[in-house]
Amino acid sequence: MNRPEREAAVRRIMEQSPPRVPPGLYADAVRLGDRALRRRTAARRLLWLLLLTAAVAFTVWVLTARPWVAPPSGTTPPLTGW
Repeated sequence: MNRPEREAAVRRIMEQSPPRVPPGLYADAVRLGDRALRRRTAARRLLWLLLLTAAVAFTVWVLTARPWVAPPSGTTPPLTGW
């Protein structure tokens, strides 16, 4: 099929009437879209809750463990030369 034949075939297809859409298709698409939107919103809220929980847990750990303070030494160095 050369270019003019392809163009003619495309023109014939475009001149035809568009295919009929089933009557319940719009309602199904809206229902599925609403469900996907609710799932996405719930997942986003769950992730924010998880992030907030991790931040609170980290803050509590930092305040109780004080990781920036050096641990006390277990033994005393020997005193020599006194």
